[in-house]
Amino acid sequence: MKAVAVKPKTQNSVHLVEMDKPSVSDIKDGRGVLVEVLRVGACGTDREINNGEYGVAPPGFDFLVLGHENLGRVVEVGENVKELRPGDYVVATVRRPGTSIYDTIGEQDFTTDDEYFERGISRLHGYMAEFYSESSDFLVKIPPKIVEIAILLEPLSIIEKGLKQASDIQERLKIWHPKTAAVLGTGSVGLLASMALSLRGYEVHGFGRDKREGYLNAELVEAVGGTYDSTAELTIPDSVKKYGEYDLIFECTGYSPIVFDAMQALNQNGVLILSSVTGGSRTVDAVPADKINQQFVLGNRVMFGTVNANREHFEGGVKDLALCEAMYAGWLGRMLTHKVEGLDNYARVFEILNNAGGFKAIKTYFEVSKI
Repeated sequence: MKAVAVKPKTQNSVHLVEMDKPSVSDIKDGRGVLVEVLRVGACGTDREINNGEYGVAPPGFDFLVLGHENLGRVVEVGENVKELRPGDYVVATVRRPGTSIYDTIGEQDFTTDDEYFERGISRLHGYMAEFYSESSDFLVKIPPKIVEIAILLEPLSIIEKGLKQASDIQERLKIWHPKTAAVLGTGSVGLLASMALSLRGYEVHGFGRDKREGYLNAELVEAVGGTYDSTAELTIPDSVKKYGEYDLIFECTGYSPIVFDAMQALNQNGVLILSSVTGGSRTVDAVPADKINQQFVLGNRVMFGTVNANREHFEGGVKDLALCEAMYAGWLGRMLTHKVEGLDNYARVFEILNNAGGFKAIKTYFEVSKI
């Protein structure tokens, strides 16, 4: 079968490979499922791995098959799989258990292992292939009504995890009734965060670099009831004068300096969620460290990061996708801006990823097989 792979830590090494087709017998205990890949999302993580920034090949291989955002159709199931049958649509989770205590209780997204296992990222092949086999334990069933937009489930799962962790942390307050939220960044993750917060009743304020006029991402934020402002015209600290301090801020920019602006815009008892994985060596001068520290201590503020979701977050995402389709029909489909047919056209996908702004791309994805 065909697959799209890289040689980890080698810049611009993306290429097509031929591999043996997997089978249900690859998975132990009769829990195997053979899945035909229908769609695979491509994102900044895939671009960064192809840039040689990170990524680890599975043992015995000198290449890593890319792809962690996925949608597939069940072809065959093992003898001990009762919850899925051929023809079902599924999305696979990404992180797999390692050896830490968190991994052993199904919380591998909180692993403390230095060596971790993620499909398409670290030590496990991903989903940019024609087929994959997987344990049914890591497959989430997708209702046919939302299959057309289910490729968005994996990035949404990161949002679901962040909001769940915020709620869990704020149980310290006994009561917490957040009303306002700022979402920093209006890429695919930022848009999904705006949607999820709107569904939960927040007053949502989205911020991006581009000006409002003719900007699809801004239109999408407003279409789910939010506001949109360009940070070129209104900084995050200045936005407080317009909207007030925020009970929750979700950072999705990939630009680390904005975190310090966000820390100063948070309300008392507020939560700042970071979702950007920033590489490089950028530093920031003139940060008002004493002021930020004092505000966080005296105001009982919280900041934490969210990455790598587990099954419960994927399942929560399925519900939010369905609710969004019911409340804002067609909204999610507008995010799917760039479809590329066939794995052979991998160069086109990476051309778009490397110039997403020029292409005005929100979500780029392979159509591997027809739904």
